[in-house]
Amino acid sequence: MTDVTAGGATRPVYSNGYKALVLAMLVAAYTFNFIDRTIIATIGQAIKVDLKLTDTQLGLLGGLYFALLYTTLGIPIARWAERGNRTTIITLALVIWSGFTAMCGAATNFAMLAALRFGVGIGEAGCSPPSHSLISDYFEPKKRASALSIYSFGIPLGTMIGAVAGGWLAQNMGWRWAFVIVGLPGLILAALFKWLVKEPPRGHSDLPEHPIEPEDVTAPAVPAPRPFSIANEFKELFGVAKVLFGKWPVLHMVLGVTIASFGSYGSGAFVPAYFVRQFGLDYTTVGLITGLVGGFSAGIGTLVGGFVADRAARKSAVWYPLVPAIGLLIATPIYIAAYLQYDWKIAAMILLIPGIFHYTYLGPTFGVVQNSVPVTQRATATALLFFFLNLLALGGGPVFTGWISDMLGQFNFTHPGLTVSGMFSAIGADAGVGDFIRDCPGGAAPRGSTEALTTACHAAGSMGTRQAIIISICFYAWASVHYFLAAIGMVKHMKSTAGG
Repeated sequence: MTDVTAGGATRPVYSNGYKALVLAMLVAAYTFNFIDRTIIATIGQAIKVDLKLTDTQLGLLGGLYFALLYTTLGIPIARWAERGNRTTIITLALVIWSGFTAMCGAATNFAMLAALRFGVGIGEAGCSPPSHSLISDYFEPKKRASALSIYSFGIPLGTMIGAVAGGWLAQNMGWRWAFVIVGLPGLILAALFKWLVKEPPRGHSDLPEHPIEPEDVTAPAVPAPRPFSIANEFKELFGVAKVLFGKWPVLHMVLGVTIASFGSYGSGAFVPAYFVRQFGLDYTTVGLITGLVGGFSAGIGTLVGGFVADRAARKSAVWYPLVPAIGLLIATPIYIAAYLQYDWKIAAMILLIPGIFHYTYLGPTFGVVQNSVPVTQRATATALLFFFLNLLALGGGPVFTGWISDMLGQFNFTHPGLTVSGMFSAIGADAGVGDFIRDCPGGAAPRGSTEALTTACHAAGSMGTRQAIIISICFYAWASVHYFLAAIGMVKHMKSTAGG
């Protein structure tokens, strides 16, 4: 990193190597963010059996109880990030969410675990808004979708590590130690992050691409943030909201990412439990399937989405929404085919494919949002997007899938062996006297139960989970419609923005 003097001001010039280091540190932070966020899905079955929970309660732990403070605090933290030191904010956030994750291992009941998940959400609220803002200051507009797709690689990477490590730890050390062991390394990363990552000037990357001489580098005109007041804060939020929800192409990109994430968070929260319930696999094997198999394809898709969209958008910005629209449409039937299999090896092999298409929506969406707002509103734009996205998707997706799983578990418990066509004629009929939640606490028959009850609990639980996952996957096709709609007017919109 060197400094040049331009227009009387000294400005740092960051090397490509240093920018790669910064991006790597942000990816590492986001990876730990998703390890700590999603590990509960991997070890959820062990928690359910131990604490005698329902799938609805698991959905609340993995979704709404985490998302409430995560989404609510994201906005004030983003407003702080527009004025304050973003690297400090991310460092503090790492310390808080990592510490609360480790403390989850001490939970002895549902209420205590829920309270600690609230704490994890508080910390994780300080990750993405300042991170997106930092990336936009380190990388120029035409590279932001690619850079943000690399940052978003932390999602599949964190999910993969959390699944593999969480499965092995739950199998060999118990779910409590799984929380402790995955939480503590985040504290070390926090110290490294603060030491290595520098705070860049606002709008640093919004410069001419090829200055002739260092003295030709002129600082862009970055308006100072408005003086702090409640009125000004609401004006800023309203200005960002007008872009996110008032511009047709951006609105449908926001709806697309929200609906796709609703299905993804909802189904993903119960995929590990599904492989345990349906196939009787141990936690280590399930972690390998959901982590390595799902993480491999999702990782490729996350990277491909940003790079392909940036390259294709050189000809037309319409490819920013078309890449995810096509990808989600292709992925939906492949996912459904995987969860209709009765051999876990075939299911795992099929799951190598759809993530490559599914996760193409992340980089292009975040890139369009960052390029659509002024320099001093980028963290706010991410926070407002994440408030809408995560309150509905992360907060609602796992709860919805868990509730559907419980309802279908009850239905299958009282109507065993019913075919798909027979389900419709049975709806509204006498549900019988069996109560799935009561008779199968934690999804399994109590010790000493008859063989018939044991079989009925297992069959109802596994079938209900499978059906709930497939229903959630169908949201991907819905999301693709919004991305196709976002293509209408995208070229005109991108030309009208400063980053166009």
